[in-house]
Amino acid sequence: MNPAIAKTISLLLLIVVGLSLRKALHKTEHHQALKILILNIALPAIIFVALMNTQMSASLIWLPLLAIVFNFALLGITWMVLPRLYGIRSDGADMRTLSLLIPSLAPGMSCFPFLLEYVGKEAVALGSIADLGNKVYVLIFCYLLAMHWYFKQATTPKVRGRQRLKALLVTLMREPVNLAIFVALLLLGVGWHFQDLPAFMGDPITMLSALMTPIILLFIGITVKFKWAQFRVIVSLLLFRAGITFLLSGLCLLWAPNLSATMAVVAIVFPQSAVSFWPLAHISTISAMEQQQGTAISSPTFNPQLALNVLALSLPFSATIVLAVFSTDGFFMKVPNLFATGGLLLAMAIVPVLLHRMRMAKWRPEAQHEEALDAHQKERVVL
Repeated sequence: MNPAIAKTISLLLLIVVGLSLRKALHKTEHHQALKILILNIALPAIIFVALMNTQMSASLIWLPLLAIVFNFALLGITWMVLPRLYGIRSDGADMRTLSLLIPSLAPGMSCFPFLLEYVGKEAVALGSIADLGNKVYVLIFCYLLAMHWYFKQATTPKVRGRQRLKALLVTLMREPVNLAIFVALLLLGVGWHFQDLPAFMGDPITMLSALMTPIILLFIGITVKFKWAQFRVIVSLLLFRAGITFLLSGLCLLWAPNLSATMAVVAIVFPQSAVSFWPLAHISTISAMEQQQGTAISSPTFNPQLALNVLALSLPFSATIVLAVFSTDGFFMKVPNLFATGGLLLAMAIVPVLLHRMRMAKWRPEAQHEEALDAHQKERVVL
């Protein structure tokens, strides 16, 4: 079996194992324990290792910058489209949740195995450099955006301004993930990389970082809860995301037609990565803070269950798209084909939504008329 496909199947099997453990680990305290292990141990360790292994070349600085531009472009499209097309309330928890998740990328699980198998180590190296920009987006900007929404929901106007900034800084310094980033950047600043650490420090951190992927996938399997209506919306959103991404990749290849074949493949496949776990980490942190405050929050900032469901579907969906790219013998290397595929995926996402809204609009007047007749009949009975 193709090693990239085998790796994808093994990742999906971990979610299946999580599903089989749902009865044994169904209590809230079990879920909280797994969250603590992920957010306070595994996630800081893997971020520390990733940053300390960074080898950046000045000639490739445009790769992480382009990745950040992609993140922000997708964020802007998400803000514009979701309320207008999908009817998601612009100031609601679902909108904030999807706005954090959809623009994020997790190439390590859904993209790099395929790049390594079908293209080689050079493609993985280029993708890793581009991922630095994505990491800045998901680790720093997404966290600041999530905290901004949290304080907007949790505080009254009297507590904003200077006190709000102070509270944000205190929260930033208390988070293990942010401490790991700070220490890693400090060590990189003095010229230390991961291989320079003594073995008694580096080995435990490496072992803890290895926990990250299996625990996340098990956690998704244990806690995921699908409803058919939400399942359809998530699939539609993922189709929309993939379609827009193919269009953006096509624009990138038009803008830089002289890219090498390896670089072009990275530009096509890297943005098709599954959504990242790190926004879910921010969402879980804020949800825990809200639970501690209890009634102080008028309405939740995020919808953690929706975030879990998006993550659960995004991994197999992304792997299927990436596998299709590598299985079509250069079809996606042509810009017109990228635009055609993007348009087709957008149509698959948008047309069912528009048809559903048209049916609902046609049904509403009839339903209102029937309700009016029922009310009139009830009045006659009362009289």
